Amino acid sequence: MAERRSSFEFEDLLACGRGELFGPGNAQLPLPPMLMVDRISEISEAGGAHGKGLIVAELKVAGNERLDWLFACHFKGDPVMPGCLGLDALWQLTGFYLGWLGLTGQGRASGVGEVKFTREVTPDVKLLEYVIDIKRVIARKLKLAEADGVLKADGEVIYTAKDLRVLLKSSEGP
Repeated sequence: MAERRSSFEFEDLLACGRGELFGPGNAQLPLPPMLMVDRISEISEAGGAHGKGLIVAELKVAGNERLDWLFACHFKGDPVMPGCLGLDALWQLTGFYLGWLGLTGQGRASGVGEVKFTREVTPDVKLLEYVIDIKRVIARKLKLAEADGVLKADGEVIYTAKDLRVLLKSSEGP
């Protein structure tokens, strides 16, 4: 079996969004403008706080034209990234991990235990970094990943999420 890649650039993430990276009907990232990641700098099956997997990814914010729509409408005169988009990025990456493992099906966020936001993402933030620590993967009929994640703005942890859950539903039938 070929060794899995340990990083992915923006064009790779777009290929994932088009269903080309893991194959038709399998885990996909959303396409822009909902894609909240520019690159995955590290992904491993044995790393992380729990030794069960790690994903490190980033999103350039300041000067990123792909985010102009977001800051223009939320909120006019008080631009801030909706917290739910940072949370969604953590789910996006957890689902990507399942596809990267070779598990099949369509990714869906299925829950989160606890979320805390301690600061906002504004247009002057230079870089967001996402760190996902996989806690558990179920790879039977039910295909699910459970993870903890943080979002860092310019190196400072500003969101924490515990017990993120993403499942892969069968791509066949309803």
